[in-house]
Amino acid sequence: MSTTAAEPLILTAGPLVVEPSEHLARAGGLTLNLSARELRLLVELASRADRIVAREQLYQLVWERPLRPGDRSVDVYVRKLRVKLSLALPEWSFIHTHFGFGYRFAAQRRRSVP
Repeated sequence: MSTTAAEPLILTAGPLVVEPSEHLARAGGLTLNLSARELRLLVELASRADRIVAREQLYQLVWERPLRPGDRSVDVYVRKLRVKLSLALPEWSFIHTHFGFGYRFAAQRRRSVP
């Protein structure tokens, strides 16, 4: 991740590049077709790389209101985002679940099965 006063924020994780100011994400150089919420979720996770972020916090950051009991929106959007990232970069995983805690963003190569 790099940024200066003169440069816009660019988040990089393996072959994934997210440019929030441009409202886009690129996987291996190709632009991903993400909804506004998916991109916002990706930005919030990637900007907190290697830290577990609670579902409640993600909801507050992306939807800008408190999470209601029983609301599974974060989980649904994480799944959609994982599918799109996996299709674009099948040899990588980015969003990791920590059951009972939340989600963690970290670029990891998938192990190939012989």
